[in-house]
Amino acid sequence: MTYKRFAAAGAVVAVLAATVSCGSGSTSAPKTSAAAAQPVTIRVQTFGGGSNFGYKNAITKWNAEHKDIQIKEEHLTDQFEQQYWPQMIQWLQAGNGAGDVVGIDEGGMGLAKAHPEWWADLKEYGLDARKADFPAWKWENGVSADGKLFGLGTDIGGMSVCYRTDLFKKAGLPTDREKVSALWPTWDDFIKVGQQFQAKVKDSRFADGTNTLYQVVLYQEAAKNGNVMYFDTSNNLIVDKNPAVRTAFDFATKMSKLGLTAKLRNFTDEWAAGTQKGAFATLGCPSWMLGVVSGNAGDGGKGKWDVAAVPGGGGNWGGSWLAVPKQTKHPKEAAQVADYLTSAQTEASIFTDFGNMPSNAKAQQDAAVQGAKNEFFNDAPVGDIFAKSAASLQPVFLGVKQAQVKNAIESVIQGMDDGSVAYDKAWQQLVDDAVKAAG
Repeated sequence: MTYKRFAAAGAVVAVLAATVSCGSGSTSAPKTSAAAAQPVTIRVQTFGGGSNFGYKNAITKWNAEHKDIQIKEEHLTDQFEQQYWPQMIQWLQAGNGAGDVVGIDEGGMGLAKAHPEWWADLKEYGLDARKADFPAWKWENGVSADGKLFGLGTDIGGMSVCYRTDLFKKAGLPTDREKVSALWPTWDDFIKVGQQFQAKVKDSRFADGTNTLYQVVLYQEAAKNGNVMYFDTSNNLIVDKNPAVRTAFDFATKMSKLGLTAKLRNFTDEWAAGTQKGAFATLGCPSWMLGVVSGNAGDGGKGKWDVAAVPGGGGNWGGSWLAVPKQTKHPKEAAQVADYLTSAQTEASIFTDFGNMPSNAKAQQDAAVQGAKNEFFNDAPVGDIFAKSAASLQPVFLGVKQAQVKNAIESVIQGMDDGSVAYDKAWQQLVDDAVKAAG
């Protein structure tokens, strides 16, 4: 399913703020014997497009089996950096408004770790026993500066390219995923294929926009440059010093100048509509993006999309955590829900249902995950594509202000693509805006 975003962040903040009145603290029943018999409702707040965190089936299953605790998912917006995280920070600082369990994208984890006062300690509910379930880096990212366990890993990214087989056929290109993968061992080859595509197809663009592919290249290049991106490990801004950022920027610039993009910013209504209407033929696809694409495209897109290898040999983009805000009135029940939603069985089912690659190591080894195929994507062997490489993924360090800087940089790159930022001024504006966003 698809989700609507509001035209301006201010509008979203206003609407989301209205939910404060039904926040965890305001709906608690009096502590009486009659109230004790009532089920506890645990609000799980999430973000993202398409199938979002993929919790629909898992929540239905839980609610059917647990009459004492009911889960209510609140999908707040597609946009993490622009809308969800700024609003969540306000709620966390105010001590009111956040859900009982909240999703946090990797870009927000640096700030989350630095504020242990925002979070319940999941160790108090025995969840430190889960440590062996996750890769060390995923587990440690959910431990705050003072040693509090506040977050459990949901998914990880991996990397691929999603492509429209019908549009590739129209361009006279192969449609078989192995043959498509062989077209672009390098990003230069990818651009050449894009030019071939564009020479034959005039009513669709080769790529969705600059941002998804910029992210893929950036993560690959970051791995070659000390596993750092916008900040070094001391949280110093290095946007203008890190070759990874410039390489990814130059690639995005070239794609735009050659007219290979549909000039759509990811996670917007226009981008979702473009996915459905065939406005573009490719986009960068970490595993969680599969659910976004299938959700945006709807049933009419089934069988038109497939999954190919990414140029440049892999990488990791994205992944999230679940945390329990300290302000919740039901920390024990919220911890139970977070435990369930990050269990091996649940994460495995989410992958087979929607495509979000588990961060849970036991789920990664599940036979159903290893052998999974995605019906929407022409039965692509997504287990083979993503699961086998999951254990070897290397995390990239993301600073405290990662989300803010990422949003500022992607706004410039999008502006360059849509013509609102001049090509010859884009790099300096990117650096200047990153400095402002980093504070």
